Amino acid sequence: MKPIRVGICGLGTVGGGTFNLLTGNAEEIRRRLGREIRVEMIAARRTNPACDTSGIRTTADIFDVARDPEVDLVVELIGGYDTARELVLTAIDHGKHVVTANKALIAVHGNEIFEAAAAKGVNVAYEAGVAGGIPVIKAIREGLAANRINTVAGIINGTGNFILSEMREKGRDFADVLAEAQALGYAEADPTFDVEGIDAAHKLTILASIAFGMPLQFDKAYTEGISEVTPEDLKYAQELGYRIKHLGIARRRTNGVELRVHPTLIPESRLIANVNGVMNAVMVAGDAVGPTMYYGAGAGAAPTASAVVADIMDLARSFEHPACAVAALGYAPGELQPLPVLAVDQVESAYYLRLDASDKPGVMTTITGVLSQAGINIEAILQKEVRSDEQVAHIIMLTHSVQESQMNSAITSLEGLEVVTGKVTRIRMDHLN
Repeated sequence: MKPIRVGICGLGTVGGGTFNLLTGNAEEIRRRLGREIRVEMIAARRTNPACDTSGIRTTADIFDVARDPEVDLVVELIGGYDTARELVLTAIDHGKHVVTANKALIAVHGNEIFEAAAAKGVNVAYEAGVAGGIPVIKAIREGLAANRINTVAGIINGTGNFILSEMREKGRDFADVLAEAQALGYAEADPTFDVEGIDAAHKLTILASIAFGMPLQFDKAYTEGISEVTPEDLKYAQELGYRIKHLGIARRRTNGVELRVHPTLIPESRLIANVNGVMNAVMVAGDAVGPTMYYGAGAGAAPTASAVVADIMDLARSFEHPACAVAALGYAPGELQPLPVLAVDQVESAYYLRLDASDKPGVMTTITGVLSQAGINIEAILQKEVRSDEQVAHIIMLTHSVQESQMNSAITSLEGLEVVTGKVTRIRMDHLN
């Protein structure tokens, strides 16, 4: 069979890793496919010293690759929204299959891109966009295809997980660990996407769409960052038998779908509670298979390139057997359901609450009375050391599950009490059942 001719757009960390994997493992890839995958053309603004591109056509214009008749498949590794969208749509319009590692592109423009690809009879693959080298998209879309998926939840941003792990293990504060993460290259100079949950929300949007058979709805995802989590919160959570992780949670409910990213207390006995450093882990629960777990490196040149090349190989197989290609979201045309995404105040959750209160008789009764009046039951209470200079104590409570709107009302009432100082810290809890 004729070689599959690939054009790579972007020769940075992931692009360079992809090129080196395609060339370094060329014989193994050929043996698995029964045909060669050849890098036909590369578009990059600058050379990558880790890549020997001699003998390969190069250009500084990514659209040269998208339009070139000698290229069968375009690999988009430039990142961003607008230019990447234009590149992918141009490639599709020229009848080319596309592989991308760009989760932001798929989360925001995926509906448009998949519709254009279907109209042209080409495929778009994006495994590398979620959890790096972990094949979680393939697992949900293909391995668990017979299941009705109920929950997808996980640690899908390694930077945030590294920060919380360091804070818990060494008692360091957020700003200190963030600076180290930036020095190590785990966090960007502007870390907003990582620490505020936007990157994780991109990935969760994609996972939810595949799991539940719904259009991509990134604009409806709730995001909350980790910058307000303190070493004290991590310590108190551990004393109560929990860990705090920055989770993405998508859950099917009778009235819609939860789609939320935020710090979360989870029991320390759960496997996912013990995933530390920059590693990722995703739990997927189906009605037939039950809970399954996928763990591994969520970023980096080699793990992400592994997923990119696997997608190229999958699409290469469909060249000869197009009827066997798996639809982008794993559902037949016209079969996606417009499931509503629940607003966060409609979500039910248990809660961790921490507040500072006057160390006087009757204060605890007043506080618990406010929660009782709001219909909130308490599971556990800790009262920590008194600040001798102000006679103020930390009070930590775990509640039973309640709708978020009720908890919001109760927190407003608590913050209005004379005996309560400052704001109430609230972190959601989840047992990932």
